[in-house]
Amino acid sequence: MSLIANITVYLRTKYNMNGLLLVNVVNIWSGSSNFLTLGGALLSDAYLGRFWTLLIGSIISMLGMGIMTLGAGVPKLRPPNCDPEADYCTPPTILQLSVLITALIVLAFGSGCLRPCNIAFGADQFDTTTERGRSQLSRFYNWWYFSFTISLLVALTVIVYIQTNISWTIGFAIPTACFGCSIIIFLVGHPYYICMKPKGSMIFFDIVKVIVASYRKRNLILDDKHEGHNPMFYDPPIQIDEQMDHMICKLSRSNRLKFLDKAALINERNELDDEGKVIDNWRLCSVQQVEQLKSLIGILPVWVAGILCFVSMDQQNTFGILQSIQMNRKVGSRFLIPPAWTGFVSMVALSVWILSYERLILPLARKLMKTENSNVRLSVSARIKIGIVMSILCMGIAAFVESKRRNEALRKGSFVSPLYVGYLVPQLILSGLTEAFAAVTIMEFFTTQMPEYMRSVAGSIFFISLSMANYLATAIVNIIYQVTRRSDGKAWLGGRDLNHNRLDYFYAIIGFIGIFNFFYFSFFASKFIFVNNKNKIIRTETFEPSSSLDTHTRME
Repeated sequence: MSLIANITVYLRTKYNMNGLLLVNVVNIWSGSSNFLTLGGALLSDAYLGRFWTLLIGSIISMLGMGIMTLGAGVPKLRPPNCDPEADYCTPPTILQLSVLITALIVLAFGSGCLRPCNIAFGADQFDTTTERGRSQLSRFYNWWYFSFTISLLVALTVIVYIQTNISWTIGFAIPTACFGCSIIIFLVGHPYYICMKPKGSMIFFDIVKVIVASYRKRNLILDDKHEGHNPMFYDPPIQIDEQMDHMICKLSRSNRLKFLDKAALINERNELDDEGKVIDNWRLCSVQQVEQLKSLIGILPVWVAGILCFVSMDQQNTFGILQSIQMNRKVGSRFLIPPAWTGFVSMVALSVWILSYERLILPLARKLMKTENSNVRLSVSARIKIGIVMSILCMGIAAFVESKRRNEALRKGSFVSPLYVGYLVPQLILSGLTEAFAAVTIMEFFTTQMPEYMRSVAGSIFFISLSMANYLATAIVNIIYQVTRRSDGKAWLGGRDLNHNRLDYFYAIIGFIGIFNFFYFSFFASKFIFVNNKNKIIRTETFEPSSSLDTHTRME
């Protein structure tokens, strides 16, 4: 995480990259790291399981950090140092870029294994068949994010300071060593973990089968008077998993996305053999298979809202740090605040809110309402709306501060604006609150809306939303550059000097996208949030396989 926080400064100062190229590299690398979580989820859920995927991801990540350390420690693997205010600096050679890109690619693959399994593996340790287990799981998301944030604060302060002010080599070697220690600790805890077995690649094939089957039966008409456990729908017993105490999650048929139900509709008796088994599973699927796809599709509208919301958060990791480089960062006569320390403010805001919410606001609300019920929590929809509003305010204030920073620099005629870096604090606080309200809630929503055995997929979908936000930001930056580029080569964005750019206009555009996102979520995406999941999840009793189409169940 120290590399993620400081990658903008590293590429700017050690690889002599200008603003536009730098933003593209950082966004594409961040987006790829998040996008590869889909492959990590497939590897985990289908073949290796979460424990082994986490272990392999940690080893790969340690190797990637080792290559970064090598690149920072060997002078020939980096271009010569350059004055930050210079208009031209020697670009990196092909060999130097190759080492850098190799390290980033390896780290991206490591992240792809770690990110979708981390939350899911923790969630596996809770028994969600009980009210106490579900309550603990709900608290787990906030506390996981809180502990992760504390670790990030250490990375943003101590490690970033070492990288910027002492040595990049030492600053990269420390995280490499930490990866080695974490692998040892992870292995020591192995006997105590609940490790779910991978389910094979059937989940991913099931999704494709439902799509094919529903398309092949697209001309069929569903009879509305046949609802619930109707023999016209193929709903066989589920094979019992011995690791789950002879019980396994079973999804009941829902009323959303009914056109997919055609895949489970028994249109002809010859679709089943004499034992009640499917003859062609690309034409007839079970209700369980259909509901898996419905769970996936049902989160997509909220997923899109998350992408549009996360775009504003991304800007603080790239342009926000570039702003701080060209601001007054002096404390006293000697100390200079590292640019990446600006991210510290966002993390503090996020941590303070979560700690206050869990330890002060919720207990006070329960006391006032005289209840121990978890219903006192803000709803998922309300938290996401607040997060979107925070993202809009963040961009509005960022545009105002950048305009003031630029005007002060031009008035003085200097590369570094006399405006103090503390002026970035309001937008950074709002960015942290955007993450606290929107990111944490969307992560929780994805994980709880999908079956337990698809939690890694849910985790990867969350990180893919971050990936799409990176790619969308990259596209917007390049479109603005091309549209606003003048004959003299100057544009709103690009170049090494922000004083010649109009970053404030760019922030305003992202703010207007946030306004659109608020209305999109309020009037469309929020309709896809289902508060009560217990009605769609049932538990199958232990029984011998039967040819009957009826499913004997009890509501948990």
